[in-house]
Amino acid sequence: MRRKIVAFKIGYKKVYKSLKLDKTKYIICVVGPTAIGKTALGIKLANYFDTEIISADSRQFFKEMAIGTAVPSSDELSAAKHHFIQHISITENYSVGDFERDGLELLNKLFKTKDIVVVVGGSGLYVDALVKGLDYFPEVSPSIREELNQKAIEELQVLLLEKDPDYYNKVDINNPHRLVRALEICIGTGKTYSSFLNTGNGSRNFKSIYVGLEADREVIYDRINRRVDIMVDSGLLHEVEQLNDYKHLNALQTVGYREFFNYLKGDWTLEFAIDEVKKNTRRFAKRQLTWFRRNEKIHWFNYDMTIDRIKNKIDTLIKTSK
Repeated sequence: MRRKIVAFKIGYKKVYKSLKLDKTKYIICVVGPTAIGKTALGIKLANYFDTEIISADSRQFFKEMAIGTAVPSSDELSAAKHHFIQHISITENYSVGDFERDGLELLNKLFKTKDIVVVVGGSGLYVDALVKGLDYFPEVSPSIREELNQKAIEELQVLLLEKDPDYYNKVDINNPHRLVRALEICIGTGKTYSSFLNTGNGSRNFKSIYVGLEADREVIYDRINRRVDIMVDSGLLHEVEQLNDYKHLNALQTVGYREFFNYLKGDWTLEFAIDEVKKNTRRFAKRQLTWFRRNEKIHWFNYDMTIDRIKNKIDTLIKTSK
């Protein structure tokens, strides 16, 4: 375990030292809740700045998961160059640390010819890893994780609420992997998982501009419900059926798949499973907003704001930051 950590730190330093960027290099982070329109805005900004897009949506990394993760369409992918879209398999282990390392390597290449790169995604942890660096977590006994893995998800939820209510309120409480990860730190260190967050790995040799998309809750919920209906009509159930033998993998412990696995087991009706996908996606969007609202650097725009207003704001921010 220690050898792996040391190897990663050495590899990270090597990548970071090679990232000799001018201070006029920027990444524009397009963030916000699911189904709000981040992909469309990211493409418009990439075209405006003549650049490429780094996806920071961890659910869209996997080749086998397209419909349930709302992977950009072929037209959208051809409208602007995207990176980290369906680039790995669900059977591969790919951590946020791997993404940080690969993202920095890619930025190193892109900044040789681009002054600006657009980052799009609703996975706040992955955006933060690229912008600020990973948080440091001490090693804890593997036996703690083994014991936690034996508990039902309901037990894990209650335990996390007791030990770290702050993190409980922003994490996906239906993701057992995230719950176990937080709890093993709480139990192994006697401190909250939250206390280790936002420590980062130091400054970056580029500047970051955050653009957030928002809308009234009713609008967000309606967009989510309509997106789920479109996913179902596009063959989401068939996609889940093809992945049923892999439902134990961490990549598939996520909304849009977990609910249909319950249908395939015969525990739920199809109608109930679809309703649960909508409900859990709405909850997920709420947690995304909770995460991003804590970042005071985000410049928020209504989801239907004209692109010119957003571009003008970014241009102004770049001019005044030099």
